Amino acid sequence: LLNPPLTLTDFLSKRVERLEDIAQPLPFHPGLTLIPGTGDTLANANMPHAKKKRLIRHLRNLETDVVVVDIGAGTSYHALDFFLMADHHVAVATPDPTSVLDLYRFIKLAAIRRVLSSFLARDAMAEALSDRDFCSVAEVLEVAGQTNEAGRAIAETTLQAFHPALILNRLSGRSRVNVSVLKKLLAQYIGGHLTLLGEIPDDPSMERAVRRYLPIVDCDPSSPAAIALTAIADTLAAHIREGDEAGRTTTLPSHR
Repeated sequence: LLNPPLTLTDFLSKRVERLEDIAQPLPFHPGLTLIPGTGDTLANANMPHAKKKRLIRHLRNLETDVVVVDIGAGTSYHALDFFLMADHHVAVATPDPTSVLDLYRFIKLAAIRRVLSSFLARDAMAEALSDRDFCSVAEVLEVAGQTNEAGRAIAETTLQAFHPALILNRLSGRSRVNVSVLKKLLAQYIGGHLTLLGEIPDDPSMERAVRRYLPIVDCDPSSPAAIALTAIADTLAAHIREGDEAGRTTTLPSHR
């Protein structure tokens, strides 16, 4: 796994035609496969639009129960588009103030892009919105309402259906996040509703797992971090089962 024969680069350069051709089975977890990355994150990769659309199309066509896409940190259009293509949107942040601010900014930009995407296919709205650089969701709603009587209602409906989830990582007794305040801010200024999937405590076992190149749930399944991560996975699996189970995609932007 450290030196895979084929990576995402081979797919993007069309040396292989299918994502399945570069997928590597995980020997310690039968049923799971890994698509090795490019050495960069999907958020920062220098990817032309056509390549991005091809990758998204092939991700959606994978014959698997669940696809998890780790897009890494960043607020580029690539990061936002891969985040929004999913059925379930999960962000990871630490209690560090800069991480929380990055999380808020990412969710805000994702909400703006989600609203814009709902209009760009509509002829009446496309011209008014496509060339604007919006700084807030409120600005999008205002322009949408001015351009089309139904525009604001459409935008608000789009935002109401946006339910990103949050995982808080590396929490300790001295570092906490006021999730209720964060949820209130997102609801007030963005219109989205944030769900807390769970919290992972700061745990020295995690460092040992990293050094051994093992998942924490395999390296030390009884550690606090492994127990918390297992609970989060169970919660996310329950969310997936609530909807259509035919091929869900989950994206994980990381602000850690």
